[in-house]
Amino acid sequence: MSYTFTIVLFSITLVLALAIRFLRSKKPKVQVPPGPKGWPIIGNLLDMIMNRPTHLWIHRVMEDMQTEIACFRFANVHVITVTSSKIAREVLRDKDEALADRADSYSSNLISHGYKDINFSPYGEKWKLMKKVMATKLMSPTTLNKTLGDRTLEADNIVTYVFNLCGLGSKMKPINVRDVALTYCHAVMMRMMFGQRHFDEPTEDGGLGPKEREHLDAIYRSLDCFFSFKVTNYIPFLRGWNIDAEEAEVRETVDFINRCNDPIIHERMQLWRNEGGKETEEDWLDTLVALKDDQGMPLFTYDEIRAQCKDINVGIIDNTMNNVEWTIAEMLNHPEILEKATNELDMVVGKDRLVQESDIPQLNYIKACIRESFRLHPANAFLPPHGAREDTTLAGYFVPKGSHILVSRLGLGRNPTIWDEPDAFKPERHLDDYTKDSMGVTLMEPEMRFVIFSTGRRGCPGPKIGASMTIMLLARLLQGFKWSPPNGASQVELIAADSNLFMAKPLLASAKPRLVPGLYPKIQI
Repeated sequence: MSYTFTIVLFSITLVLALAIRFLRSKKPKVQVPPGPKGWPIIGNLLDMIMNRPTHLWIHRVMEDMQTEIACFRFANVHVITVTSSKIAREVLRDKDEALADRADSYSSNLISHGYKDINFSPYGEKWKLMKKVMATKLMSPTTLNKTLGDRTLEADNIVTYVFNLCGLGSKMKPINVRDVALTYCHAVMMRMMFGQRHFDEPTEDGGLGPKEREHLDAIYRSLDCFFSFKVTNYIPFLRGWNIDAEEAEVRETVDFINRCNDPIIHERMQLWRNEGGKETEEDWLDTLVALKDDQGMPLFTYDEIRAQCKDINVGIIDNTMNNVEWTIAEMLNHPEILEKATNELDMVVGKDRLVQESDIPQLNYIKACIRESFRLHPANAFLPPHGAREDTTLAGYFVPKGSHILVSRLGLGRNPTIWDEPDAFKPERHLDDYTKDSMGVTLMEPEMRFVIFSTGRRGCPGPKIGASMTIMLLARLLQGFKWSPPNGASQVELIAADSNLFMAKPLLASAKPRLVPGLYPKIQI
């Protein structure tokens, strides 16, 4: 019996169980947003199952209906999707508090240790405390300045890592740009969070070790589970049966992340909470462990610290990796853009020193290229779902309490009513936006014409660190190397994956050093 047919049969058996709840639900006084016609009781659930990847089906339905806000009913849950910048601002600004919850799911509950984190937990006093700690402690200007040395060290390491790859014999293999980006992102995350680059033994070449690669793989697999449209997201009493083959996978990934993180967290808590132990905060984990409440007791429990560490694992890696890989791929297909970006680096920084974070304000064309990649190639089709805490309205339509609101990153970034030639890679469009701004190009987008770090209560708590890492990685790779398509090819194939919007295949490219050898530092483990 096929998987799809099993799900169909199983869904039909739910009709009687759901009927009572459905009939008791309040009928909206105002019309919900337009959407496809659904079946009694189960709504559009079968359509969701039969049309994978679901995000493409949702956008296709909205395009056919010529609407920028739509309502899909998956069992008893209204899932409202938005592709309009005006309505997105209403979601994330005007109705921010009313829509500040998160959608409940098996994977988010497991990843967050029962909603003890900032990303997945419901809106409330505990969440507000964690958000405040994240903003005023971990992501404060003081802390970010303190960790500048860690980020610079890994920016040095990554150019040397690529330099070493370039010099391995006369027949050099193309360089895996995704692997390079992940190496940098993971190393920066580890240094700032745990104060160390590796879980076990360091690698000699500066790359990722086996455990780090498994750690990254587990992070991405758990992310895919969170952003998936699964039956159990909308019918909670089915959780625990592994009917869509996701639950076993997310348990496996979370268990592996725990096996990597937990020994470090446990050891650090013992150091801080034993007399004569640690007294100086050196990384983010120190800060989380050392914080006290008004009675002088530890502010966070063990599980809350574990959950916050997972948030950092997830939040600091995917956007930077995805953006830099797509940006270099687009540049390889547009050599004039690649040349212009490289020339900017030569003019602002020169070729006798490596680019630093202090140079970022002057790298406006580099930032314009990054903005254009965020617009065209977000890491996922939607922002994490917002949950309606109360009955409200959007664009004049009724939004019932408990609805899931999905702002489409893909729909905003490629909306033809917002962007001229929406499918074209044109960094110059972002320079035009900032010609009168003395601050130059930034990676903020308050008008929600596309999404970089989101905004509002549920916005990314660390946009500054995310922006700095992305700009520095791209700038170092362009300054340090001359890039070209591999094996004499003239173009790179630009195809997105189905489960997320990463490149379907890791980008392979040829690289040649363009600086004198002495500028590439030794790897610092």
